[in-house]
Amino acid sequence: MDTFSMPKNRTRTDPDTGPQGARLGLLALAAGGFGIGLTEFVIAGLLTDVASSLEVSVPAAGALIWSYALAVVVGAFTVTVALAQRPPRSALLVLLGFFVLGNVLTALAPTFALAIVGRVVTAMCHGGFFGIGAVLAGDLVPPHRKASAIAVMFGGLTASNVLGVPFGTFVGQQLGWRSTFWIIAALGILAAVGIRAFVPERPAPPSTGTTPYAVLLRPQVIVSVALTLLVFGGLFGAFIYVEPLVTQVTGYGSGAVPWLLMLFGAGLFLGNIVGGRFADRDLGLTLKVLGVLLPLTLVLYAVVTPWRPLVAVVLFALGLIGFATTPALQLRVMRFAGDSPTIASAANIAAFNLGNAIGAGLGGATIALGLGWVSPVWVGVAMASLGAVLVFANRHEVAR
Repeated sequence: MDTFSMPKNRTRTDPDTGPQGARLGLLALAAGGFGIGLTEFVIAGLLTDVASSLEVSVPAAGALIWSYALAVVVGAFTVTVALAQRPPRSALLVLLGFFVLGNVLTALAPTFALAIVGRVVTAMCHGGFFGIGAVLAGDLVPPHRKASAIAVMFGGLTASNVLGVPFGTFVGQQLGWRSTFWIIAALGILAAVGIRAFVPERPAPPSTGTTPYAVLLRPQVIVSVALTLLVFGGLFGAFIYVEPLVTQVTGYGSGAVPWLLMLFGAGLFLGNIVGGRFADRDLGLTLKVLGVLLPLTLVLYAVVTPWRPLVAVVLFALGLIGFATTPALQLRVMRFAGDSPTIASAANIAAFNLGNAIGAGLGGATIALGLGWVSPVWVGVAMASLGAVLVFANRHEVAR
């Protein structure tokens, strides 16, 4: 049976820190991840309605997406640092408070500018929540299960893609886009209640006597962040243009697109769980195997685009293999961060979003150059291949 360490100064009102208490705590963290993933991605399915309601063009409304991604990066290096010396559970509750506030502002926004403000406020909490939450999730379980615990928390993010985004889009279409953001705000409140009830407070991390950014200068932390940027830049840079690719090249009707997105999302969800278990067993081998499989799967995706059944299968495999790297990459950066895992963990989340933006930008540039709808997939192959080179060029265990 797994054993869990007990805080020395635990009080009678602390949540249970045994196996059952740890599971409930991880589920509460996953609920927060679900809400954050939903608020990030659901806007894409509501963009036309939002643009019409706020009297802007659809391309202009796209700022609600890219401003969020940029604010995630900024928040990871500012908000997380500001909260790094607080007890981690308290820090998460503060972040969820601002998360709820940002979604309420978005839901109420009478103008496009205020909707942007709401999105930015929400996004500033993103990196800190996953950065601090990943460290706290790892602390809830024995050392040999850290990657699996991180996977549970990120399972909320993947579940938001499989279930939350289609449901949120449907609700927004039926009841108005603002209703979706009210629901997300309510999810944030529920996650905060769950974290307060089931996640034990840990002491604030001790001061290291150096600038909080010093950890980001450690060579293997830099390698970890670069790996995340390349892997997810390759994955989502190739995937972001899936709708025109499968309709214009593969020959699917537009009605098939939501089902293909759910298939990809199911792969994300399963890959996250499987990847966590393998990373717990052997982090280095897991990264090497996935580092090779990802570019190979992207090559296969580019090659089979004329065949509908094969595209569906490969999309599922792409989600599975791509997101199986998430717990391994997060665990890697935390190991090499040593006594400063929170900032490094948040930086890794920033790299995730920055990689998505770079991959999408490069893929869009190839389309603009007239290279066709499949060209972003080859951009993804190039980025993922660079990631594979980096995986094999570096060690993955902390020197003893």
